Amino acid sequence: MTAPTNSEYIHDWNLASTPAIAPGTRVVLNDETLRDGLQNPSVYDPSIEEKIEILHLMESLGIEQVNIGLPGAGPRAAEHVEALAREIAGNRMKIKPNCAARTVEADIKPIVEISQRVGIPIEAATFLGSSPIRRLVEDWTVDHLERITEKAVKFAVANNLPSMYVTEDTIRTDPDTVKRLYTTAIRSGASAIVLCDTVGHATPPGAFNLIQFAIIEIVKPSGENIRVDWHGHNDRGLAIANSLAAVAAGANCVHAAANALGERVGNTPMELMLVNLRLMGLIDRDLSTLKKYCEKVATATHTTIPPNYPVIGRDAFRTATGVHAAAIIKAFHSKDPSLADVVYSGVPASLFGLDQVIEIGPMSGKSNVLFWLERHKISATDAVVNRIFDAAKQSARVLTDSELHALASEAAPN
Repeated sequence: MTAPTNSEYIHDWNLASTPAIAPGTRVVLNDETLRDGLQNPSVYDPSIEEKIEILHLMESLGIEQVNIGLPGAGPRAAEHVEALAREIAGNRMKIKPNCAARTVEADIKPIVEISQRVGIPIEAATFLGSSPIRRLVEDWTVDHLERITEKAVKFAVANNLPSMYVTEDTIRTDPDTVKRLYTTAIRSGASAIVLCDTVGHATPPGAFNLIQFAIIEIVKPSGENIRVDWHGHNDRGLAIANSLAAVAAGANCVHAAANALGERVGNTPMELMLVNLRLMGLIDRDLSTLKKYCEKVATATHTTIPPNYPVIGRDAFRTATGVHAAAIIKAFHSKDPSLADVVYSGVPASLFGLDQVIEIGPMSGKSNVLFWLERHKISATDAVVNRIFDAAKQSARVLTDSELHALASEAAPN
């Protein structure tokens, strides 16, 4: 599926300088919806059947990795992790699982046991707090953190688990501690490192600087082939910008969650990462199930998607404003109907299996009414057009299709 480009009609200032992310850069996505996403205080923990359905929607979107839970949290969590792992193994799914664990053997051991029972590798995402403020509160020393890092990573590797090493609040951690902990993890066998903006403190330059530091000061000197991940939160509304800055700095993988679910105001939104990577030409895949994925997660977690949410919100591709609608309608009627997807939208609805929608309300012009009647194959007599137009102008909201049909019937000649 390709986007309507219409490049002869659009001057793209986004391309006026060298892109920050080089064309052809591979960006891997790790879906945190079923782990970090469920830490949001307002969510319900979905049933295993719902989680399996969400897992298959992730697969349909080409998401490469998924955190399937923290089995050390208790029997229900362990049961769900194993069921998801079996679903991946039994269906030979491409998506690769990982599990969260504190840097203690008690948390890593359930991952080992599930991996062995199911017969597939499960990456162990071992995490610990690292920032000076966290160390102060917990009364931890860097020496202590270094010791438990080495012990946990070596335990995971010795039990044939790929090791993903994570420090919380990396963005507020001093360079010496960052270097010591990640160097220790790599030396102990970690094959991936995750740098985190756990409290949503980062700005794009901060994310860029941290990733660059890790690559130049830690990864390259190690001589190992280490995947570098970015895990961000959205407290300042900068999660997407920070994630793209991290990729520009050299990060290989971005962690994200559907509908920006997660602790407090949530993680980097997975759907918007997919949207932006697609529009930037960094991925080329069918995203027609994107809205279904987001809606399923919302239903399963008992949360709602705001109507004005980009791409997947109810209003993302709707307009009732006369001037905007008139331009879209003219584009629909032009020799190139694909123009309708971009004349008043920076995101083509068709890329995501969706359509531009023209509504009728108090801000509408008669062109909205004429278009609606045309689409519903109703004769646009003056009486019908005027009846609907007058009713819309007196309304405080957009009229529903049933209301419009009733108005058209009232004004139609007997």
